[in-house]
Amino acid sequence: MPQHIGYITLVVRDYDEAIAFFTQVLGFELIEDSPSTDREGRAKRWVLIAPPDCTGTRILLAKASNPEETSRIGNQTGGRVFLFLHTDDFWRDYNRMCSKGVKFVRTPKEEEYGTVAVFEDLYGNKWDLLQLKAKKRKQWNVNS
Repeated sequence: MPQHIGYITLVVRDYDEAIAFFTQVLGFELIEDSPSTDREGRAKRWVLIAPPDCTGTRILLAKASNPEETSRIGNQTGGRVFLFLHTDDFWRDYNRMCSKGVKFVRTPKEEEYGTVAVFEDLYGNKWDLLQLKAKKRKQWNVNS
């Protein structure tokens, strides 16, 4: 099997509020929510989410467990766009997300590579909502 990125960790304040946002607002699927323990033996959960029908990288929601981790909630990349949510229908997803109260911090824009807008998750992490043009999908080997 060739290498691939399996999970990306997203540090959250609370598992249940994060699950609610990603499933009810963004429409993601809850892949797994299992009890677990951390390195010190404290109870935690293994929570995986992904966009519907995703066969690629998934997001691991990790509840902050110390002050350093807590300080990263909502700003894991110093204010830069952190994650890229690809779509096959930009306007469908943009309008649905707006109707659910998602905060867009950059309005939709047509770029040479596709249509894009920047939104924030419930903690303030920035995401691109992105529909690549067909040529770029093929060039970047993205299945959309």
